[in-house]
Amino acid sequence: MGAAAVAGLPLLAQSCSPVSETARIHDFFAEGDVILFQGDSITDAGRNKRQELPNNAWSFGMGYANYIGSWLLEEMPEKDLTIYNRGISGNKVYQLANRWEKDCLDLKPNVLSILIGVNDYWHFRNGEYDGTPAIYENDLRKLLSRTLEALPDLKLMICQPFILTGTSAVDESWVEPFSAYQASAKMISDEFGAIWVPFQEVFDSAIELAEPTYWAADGVHPSMAGAQLMAKTWLEAINSDTI
Repeated sequence: MGAAAVAGLPLLAQSCSPVSETARIHDFFAEGDVILFQGDSITDAGRNKRQELPNNAWSFGMGYANYIGSWLLEEMPEKDLTIYNRGISGNKVYQLANRWEKDCLDLKPNVLSILIGVNDYWHFRNGEYDGTPAIYENDLRKLLSRTLEALPDLKLMICQPFILTGTSAVDESWVEPFSAYQASAKMISDEFGAIWVPFQEVFDSAIELAEPTYWAADGVHPSMAGAQLMAKTWLEAINSDTI
């Protein structure tokens, strides 16, 4: 899907619709589906954690998950979807695992989207965590195996962790070590038959249209424009999936 997304970026930027076509997205979601977004601060996006309600803007924050959820609810009212955001700022994979019963399995999602990995590297880089790409990969594999054992019919979406260099927090020295985490995420996505959401490739194309700081000032946390681009990419991943 990465090449298709990159090639289609200018069209997406000019389109009135968030996606190129909607029929496949309608088919992907069943009536009554529960959709769950999981991850770190990029997914969290300042959501209200004291009131973790589905289909509620305060409970979603102001990031890509809000944009996707709002579009799905407007586009498919007949589906009666229930959508949660349970991302938590600073999380690494093992921290997802520590809260997985409450924040995933108890919600019984039909569709699970996970964006995780930047903190697994960033906190190692800052000396706050002893993780490695192998630990990230093994932790994510164990988490997904546990999830599918409990929810065997789950539709899984794995989002590519991403960075933008030339920003306040990220420079070129990130690229090579972080690529190992991205490679592990793609390997896990293929292993579990997930839909892959190629955020890095799309942002790499987006910086041809505007400076990296336009999309994410610190290179990690997206701006309004970056979050909207992520939402389009996520939806187009469903359209482009061939599984």
